[in-house]
Amino acid sequence: MQRIRFSRQEMLFSLKSFAGAMLALYLACRAGLPRPFWAFMTAYIVAHPLAGQVRSKALHRFVGTVLGCAATVVLVPALSAAPELLTLALALWTGLCLYLSLLDRSARSYVFLLAGYSATLIGFPLVEAPAAMFDTAVARVQEIGLGILCASLVHGLVLPASLAPSLLALMDRALGDARRWMNDLLGDGHADGMRMAADRQRLALDITQLRLLSTHVPFDTGNLRWTAGAIRAMQDRLSALAPTLSAIEDRLEALKAAEGEVPEDIVSALERHAGSMAPPGAGQPAASMDEARAAFQALADGPAASPWIRALRIDLAVRLEELVFEWRACVGLRADIDAGLAGGAMPPRRSAALGQKVLHRDRGLALRSAATAVLATCACCAAWIATAWPSGSAAAMSAAVFSSFFATMDDPVPAMHKFVVALLWSLPVSVFCVLVVMPLARDFGMLALCIAPFFLLVGCYIARPASSLAALGLFFGVAGTLALQDTASADLPSLLNSNLALILGGVAAARVTALVRSVGSDWSARRLRRATSLDLAELAARPRGASARDAYAGRMLDRIALLAPRTAPGAGEEARAHARLALRELRTGADIATLQQWRRCLPAGALGRLLADSARVFRARAAGAPRRDEPLLPQIDRLLLDALHGGAAPPAIAALVGLRRNLFPAADGTLHP
Repeated sequence: MQRIRFSRQEMLFSLKSFAGAMLALYLACRAGLPRPFWAFMTAYIVAHPLAGQVRSKALHRFVGTVLGCAATVVLVPALSAAPELLTLALALWTGLCLYLSLLDRSARSYVFLLAGYSATLIGFPLVEAPAAMFDTAVARVQEIGLGILCASLVHGLVLPASLAPSLLALMDRALGDARRWMNDLLGDGHADGMRMAADRQRLALDITQLRLLSTHVPFDTGNLRWTAGAIRAMQDRLSALAPTLSAIEDRLEALKAAEGEVPEDIVSALERHAGSMAPPGAGQPAASMDEARAAFQALADGPAASPWIRALRIDLAVRLEELVFEWRACVGLRADIDAGLAGGAMPPRRSAALGQKVLHRDRGLALRSAATAVLATCACCAAWIATAWPSGSAAAMSAAVFSSFFATMDDPVPAMHKFVVALLWSLPVSVFCVLVVMPLARDFGMLALCIAPFFLLVGCYIARPASSLAALGLFFGVAGTLALQDTASADLPSLLNSNLALILGGVAAARVTALVRSVGSDWSARRLRRATSLDLAELAARPRGASARDAYAGRMLDRIALLAPRTAPGAGEEARAHARLALRELRTGADIATLQQWRRCLPAGALGRLLADSARVFRARAAGAPRRDEPLLPQIDRLLLDALHGGAAPPAIAALVGLRRNLFPAADGTLHP
């Protein structure tokens, strides 16, 4: 039999979580609060191995709990005479808060999530006893606030783990992915295609994870919190790197297709200056980057056998200049972050970072998730009212919590079933704790010794990602029973009845989710592509500010990261085709944003028609209509010839070349006037 081994970090997390929970339980008992185990359970809920995330979760949970209590105070007195309307109002409140939570993909989403199901946890037991509404709501806020305070103190003062190592490792990995992409392009060009595709997807995933993790930076216990501005700027610069690198890769392929091989002067310049863009910390002088930038600018004036090759040269020169600029910005920001961690002053940021505003939001899926929560909660309430089940409120609470807790998954049903099984396994432990341990525990020390083995063991499994879901089910089964039951007067029938209600509420939520909410990965992937087409139509339809390109790049990289696990990684060529399409769409948006930015140096009428027709094409694509973008090719060609002959700004020429390559990758090198 294999021995169970836990790492030092897992054991430390479990010990700190248990210490914080017992401190909260002790203070709640001393204060005479009616349900002290709410404080105990809350201390575990906000626990996290990183101290900064504990503070973040603590603040957002407390704010969410206060909002949920406020909703209860408003709804229960107003609708106490009509239990049916009151349960419907609480279900709708849960659905609204879940909808807002799913749209806000930052740490703030926890506020809305807690505001939703906190109202059900407080309000449903009061449907039949509204007179105790205010006292119960105040008591829940006190108990939860006490648990939050104790967890924050223990995790923040006892061997606090900073967010810095995890976040910096993720940032350096993203920079390393970008650096490998540059090496593939600026080196010998013989990198493995599958490995290159994996690097692209990993870069997109790293940037999205960096955006999400950085929301906790202001709550960190070390100097990392002073570098929040530089970290947000780094995210934007990494997002801007991706379309530039992808465009360079595509233009080198186009030059090779047009001339049989990449021209010798371009190969020589790339090989000569590849080392000038050294990784952060290598101490590369700025002069070498300036030399590389000048050499890349000169490529635009190289020999060209046709207008198309000349346009490709200008485009490549512009992209390589952008690459030098963006990489220099990344190196400088990484140095600023290191200086800030060492206690140095951070330079002011002149422009606001894009932050979480660029992340993808699926309003349709969020609405379906909210409707699922409302339907599941109402179904349990209907059964509760129809049967006059004494523990029916527990089923309604469980349905609301289950529907909210798993709403971020494509198909939450398997995870819900796993959680329900864990609740079933927790039932014997719950009965033992309430009916045996609690009556025999004569003082607080004896109680702590009796419950310590179970919660310390479960805490270690909670800290282990592979077992965290099942361990959370065991924990909530036992701690939830202790929090919801009046342990002084509980008996076996009432205990079994309330636990059965919790389990049936979870089963009801899973069944409703399977009927209404569960979607396949293909369905989610199609919605991601539809959202991209609508974004492209919006970019083409009206001018945007200078930050539109970076904002679109950040959102598109987020979609690539979301798309990666949904496109069957083992599907071979099909998966790579999805990745290439996503990169083309990423470049398309960047080129349209550039055209809007430089529209004054191109013929206004011709460019306006091109952008308007492009917007119609993208809207038709989003609606699933057959592809009809052939009329765009001659418009792009005429504009490109006019730009070449009229001496338009190189970025405008580069954007037109990019649009032609992205929309018509198989088109030949003949520009038709």
